[in-house]
Amino acid sequence: MNFEQLKSARMERGWNQQEAANRLGVTQAYLSMLESGRRSTASLSRKLMQAYGLSPTVLPVQEVREKATPSVLAHELASLGYPGFAHLRKTKKVNPADLLLAALVQHNLEARVAEGLPWLVLRYPDMPRDWLVRESRARTLQNRLGFVVTLGRLAAGRDDLRPLEQTLADSKLEKEDSFCKELNEAERRWLRTNSSVEAKQWNLLSDMRPETVRYAD
Repeated sequence: MNFEQLKSARMERGWNQQEAANRLGVTQAYLSMLESGRRSTASLSRKLMQAYGLSPTVLPVQEVREKATPSVLAHELASLGYPGFAHLRKTKKVNPADLLLAALVQHNLEARVAEGLPWLVLRYPDMPRDWLVRESRARTLQNRLGFVVTLGRLAAGRDDLRPLEQTLADSKLEKEDSFCKELNEAERRWLRTNSSVEAKQWNLLSDMRPETVRYAD
């Protein structure tokens, strides 16, 4: 979150600096430094999100979690508002970009979590795209991420996702991959014939299709 967004968020709520500082538990002088760009907002990001009612995309991104459990990922999706997990207990919110890459890096992602990833892209289009692209390329996940973006775009008719999709396509890998699932040879043979057009576009073995994306509206 940059200092201009911080000041704009405060003014939208009609608060002066002293009122906002009281809600954040800081001094007016410190808030003034934040709003002028002389201090980083990172340490206060969670308080800012809660006090100003901001998107969790303002939270700092973390190191990609390669060993996130299915339960943790499901509860994080629930906390971000995914309707498919509305029955689950909410947990501490994370940046949606953190959750997205933590899911995509898994070798065996639970199917219900995988189904929620296109929704995540649609619900939080303001995720830090530069970070997503950089980290996905560093871990050779650009095809998986591109597939999620394509599914979301087609399911919801969202042209605003095209730039991210094209950026990922520019570094698309030719090597065959599965979509976060370890496959035996029989499964691979079946999916080479029955994968969706969108999965084949990204050199993936998966039968996920835009029409199967839930909560795209």
